[in-house]
This record gives sequence, structure tokens and C-alpha cells, in this order.
Amino acid sequence: MVVEEPVAEAHLADVLEYPRAEVALALRELAAEYTAQGRGFDLRPVAGGWRYYSRAACEPAVERFVLDGRQARLTQAALETLAVIAYRQPVSRSRVSAVRGVNCDGVMRTLVQRGLVHEAGSEPETGAILYRTTNYFLERMGLRGLDELPELAPFLPEVDDVEAESLEGTTIADAVAAAAAQSADRSGEAGQAASDR
Repeated sequence: MVVEEPVAEAHLADVLEYPRAEVALALRELAAEYTAQGRGFDLRPVAGGWRYYSRAACEPAVERFVLDGRQARLTQAALETLAVIAYRQPVSRSRVSAVRGVNCDGVMRTLVQRGLVHEAGSEPETGAILYRTTNYFLERMGLRGLDELPELAPFLPEVDDVEAESLEGTTIADAVAAAAAQSADRSGEAGQAASDR
């Protein structure tokens, strides 16, 4: 309850001086117990560790209590940019701009400031800075890893005789944003936001 980010099982085992297997079992048992009892919070594995969250069923009350009309939501442009980074990482700003069809420099700065993406080296050929999503992104989306992002295929338009490059632009950006939105809906993002504040 005192940590600001998910805690790895190995770290908990070291702190508690118990074998990691026992700590892992205890965490799973606690999570199951909280769910069975219908507690207002639950314990979830996310972003390579474990963390307490308010239960999704309590979302409306928690959101009213914590946010009280002060919501700091991402813009549509930020969501699209974040989605492109999530699916294409590591990726440069110019590549994100090419997929979205508009300049994304300001949006990228916002995402970096909010801790959702970070610099991840540079392209050897061009020297362009590459970006990746952070563990905080995984945590906010309620994902254990990037492999839990929904598939893009259901969101892409059906195309017969079009080259893959011609799919770039708004169409792919929209598909990526829609897939990321589905992932956010699935994770109960608002409930998580409330538990973080």
C-alpha cells in the first residue's frame, strides 16, 4: 500500500525474507480472497509486479470522490500517438507523424512528461530518438505486458489491391487508437486512475 508502482515478487521476497515461491503463492491467494469476499479493492499483477487497485465495480463512487470534476484526460491526438507508439515501438517521432499524418512533436512531449513513454535510444542510420511505452503505461492500461494489447486486425479496413504503405495515415492511426481504447475499456482505466490519486 505504500509503493508508488507495482512491486515485483522477487523484491517482496527479499524484503520479507521469504522464498519467492511462497510470496508468489501468498499474493495469488490474497488476490483470490479479496475477489471472493467482494472487497472494494483488489490485488493485481501488472507491469511486472503487484499492486492494489480499487475494484472496477466501485469505479463510479471512487471516481466521484477522487476526481470531483478535475479530470486530466488525454486528448484524441495524444491517445492516437500513444497507441501508435505502443504497437510500433521502438519508434521515432517522424515515424509516428507519418502514421498519424500530422506532426506529433508537442503530443510526444506531453506523453513523456506524463511518464507514459520514454526515450529508448536512437536509430543507428538516422540518429533519430526512439520511443517506447513505460511500465507506468502498462500499469495505467491494466496490462501485464505488451502482449496483452488487443490485435489490430479487427480494426483495420478490408483492402484488396492496396499496398501496405497506402494503409498508413489516419486509417492505421484510427485502428491503433481503437485497439488501445478497447484495451483501456477492458482494464477499467478510470478505476485505476482513481486508485492512483
